[in-house]
Amino acid sequence: MPRQPRFYRVLTQLCYWPLLLFVVLWHTLLQDPDSVSLPLPLALLFWVLPLLFPLPGLVKGKAYTHAWFNFILMFYFLHALTTLYTHPSEFWLALVELLLTSGAFVGATGYARYQGRAQGLGLKKQRQD
Repeated sequence: MPRQPRFYRVLTQLCYWPLLLFVVLWHTLLQDPDSVSLPLPLALLFWVLPLLFPLPGLVKGKAYTHAWFNFILMFYFLHALTTLYTHPSEFWLALVELLLTSGAFVGATGYARYQGRAQGLGLKKQRQD
Protein backbone atom coordinates (compact mmCIF):
# COMPACT_ATOMS: atom_id res chain seq x y z
CA MET A 1 0.00 0.00 0.00
CA PRO A 2 1.22 3.53 -0.69
CA ARG A 3 2.52 5.62 2.15
CA GLN A 4 1.36 8.87 0.63
CA PRO A 5 -1.43 10.69 2.49
CA ARG A 6 -2.84 11.92 -0.83
CA PHE A 7 -3.72 8.40 -2.00
CA TYR A 8 -5.70 7.74 1.17
CA ARG A 9 -7.42 11.11 1.07
CA VAL A 10 -8.58 10.44 -2.49
CA LEU A 11 -9.75 6.95 -1.49
CA THR A 12 -11.72 8.40 1.40
CA GLN A 13 -13.34 10.99 -0.86
CA LEU A 14 -14.10 8.41 -3.57
CA CYS A 15 -15.99 6.31 -1.03
CA TYR A 16 -17.49 8.98 1.26
CA TRP A 17 -19.48 10.93 -1.35
CA PRO A 18 -20.99 7.86 -3.03
CA LEU A 19 -21.78 6.42 0.41
CA LEU A 20 -23.61 9.60 1.40
CA LEU A 21 -25.59 9.60 -1.86
CA PHE A 22 -26.21 5.86 -1.69
CA VAL A 23 -27.64 6.03 1.85
CA VAL A 24 -30.07 8.74 0.76
CA LEU A 25 -31.10 6.78 -2.33
CA TRP A 26 -31.46 3.52 -0.42
CA HIS A 27 -33.83 4.97 2.14
CA THR A 28 -35.85 7.01 -0.33
CA LEU A 29 -36.06 5.13 -3.64
CA LEU A 30 -34.38 1.74 -3.45
CA GLN A 31 -35.73 0.34 -0.19
CA ASP A 32 -38.14 -2.58 -0.32
CA PRO A 33 -41.53 -1.11 0.69
CA ASP A 34 -42.28 -4.16 2.82
CA SER A 35 -39.21 -3.62 5.01
CA VAL A 36 -39.84 0.05 5.85
CA SER A 37 -39.75 0.42 9.63
CA LEU A 38 -39.33 4.19 10.10
CA PRO A 39 -41.11 7.20 8.59
CA LEU A 40 -38.98 8.74 5.83
CA PRO A 41 -37.97 11.96 7.66
CA LEU A 42 -36.90 10.00 10.73
CA ALA A 43 -35.04 7.43 8.62
CA LEU A 44 -33.14 10.18 6.79
CA LEU A 45 -32.29 11.89 10.05
CA PHE A 46 -31.07 8.60 11.53
CA TRP A 47 -29.06 7.46 8.49
CA VAL A 48 -27.80 10.67 6.84
CA LEU A 49 -27.08 13.00 9.77
CA PRO A 50 -24.17 10.94 11.18
CA LEU A 51 -22.44 11.08 7.80
CA LEU A 52 -22.73 14.89 7.76
CA PHE A 53 -20.93 15.44 11.10
CA PRO A 54 -17.39 14.87 9.73
CA LEU A 55 -18.07 16.68 6.44
CA PRO A 56 -16.21 19.97 7.22
CA GLY A 57 -13.10 18.17 8.47
CA LEU A 58 -13.08 15.69 5.60
CA VAL A 59 -13.31 18.50 3.05
CA LYS A 60 -10.50 20.43 4.76
CA GLY A 61 -8.32 17.32 5.05
CA LYS A 62 -7.96 17.25 8.82
CA ALA A 63 -6.20 14.09 10.00
CA TYR A 64 -8.03 14.07 13.34
CA THR A 65 -11.45 14.12 11.62
CA HIS A 66 -10.41 11.24 9.39
CA ALA A 67 -9.44 9.29 12.51
CA TRP A 68 -12.74 9.67 14.38
CA PHE A 69 -14.77 9.32 11.19
CA ASN A 70 -13.97 5.60 11.43
CA PHE A 71 -16.20 5.31 14.50
CA ILE A 72 -19.14 6.58 12.47
CA LEU A 73 -18.29 4.25 9.60
CA MET A 74 -18.55 1.23 11.90
CA PHE A 75 -22.28 1.94 12.29
CA TYR A 76 -22.75 1.57 8.51
CA PHE A 77 -20.38 -1.40 8.33
CA LEU A 78 -22.41 -3.27 10.94
CA HIS A 79 -25.65 -2.28 9.25
CA ALA A 80 -24.40 -3.71 5.94
CA LEU A 81 -23.26 -6.97 7.53
CA THR A 82 -26.54 -7.36 9.39
CA THR A 83 -28.59 -6.62 6.29
CA LEU A 84 -26.58 -9.13 4.26
CA TYR A 85 -27.54 -11.79 6.78
CA THR A 86 -31.13 -10.85 7.60
CA HIS A 87 -32.59 -9.34 4.40
CA PRO A 88 -31.76 -11.43 1.32
CA SER A 89 -33.93 -9.12 -0.79
CA GLU A 90 -31.53 -6.23 -0.08
CA PHE A 91 -28.32 -8.22 -0.60
CA TRP A 92 -26.93 -6.01 -3.38
CA LEU A 93 -27.74 -2.80 -1.54
CA ALA A 94 -25.98 -4.07 1.56
CA LEU A 95 -23.00 -5.23 -0.48
CA VAL A 96 -22.58 -1.77 -2.04
CA GLU A 97 -22.80 -0.19 1.42
CA LEU A 98 -20.22 -2.65 2.75
CA LEU A 99 -17.77 -1.94 -0.08
CA LEU A 100 -18.11 1.85 0.18
CA THR A 101 -17.79 1.75 3.95
CA SER A 102 -14.74 -0.50 3.80
CA GLY A 103 -13.05 1.74 1.24
CA ALA A 104 -13.76 4.85 3.30
CA PHE A 105 -12.43 3.09 6.40
CA VAL A 106 -9.15 2.12 4.73
CA GLY A 107 -8.78 5.59 3.23
CA ALA A 108 -9.55 7.47 6.45
CA THR A 109 -7.27 5.23 8.51
CA GLY A 110 -4.36 5.57 6.10
CA TYR A 111 -4.81 9.31 5.77
CA ALA A 112 -4.99 9.86 9.52
CA ARG A 113 -1.88 7.74 10.00
CA TYR A 114 0.38 9.22 7.34
CA GLN A 115 -0.86 12.81 7.43
CA GLY A 116 -0.70 12.74 11.22
CA ARG A 117 2.91 11.61 11.07
CA ALA A 118 3.72 14.28 8.48
CA GLN A 119 2.26 16.91 10.83
CA GLY A 120 4.12 15.52 13.83
CA LEU A 121 0.96 14.32 15.53
CA GLY A 122 0.68 11.03 17.34
CA LEU A 123 0.91 9.35 20.67
CA LYS A 124 3.99 10.13 22.69
CA LYS A 125 5.93 7.16 24.00
CA GLN A 126 6.35 7.02 27.72
CA ARG A 127 9.86 7.27 29.07
CA GLN A 128 11.09 4.14 30.71
CA ASP A 129 13.30 5.02 33.64
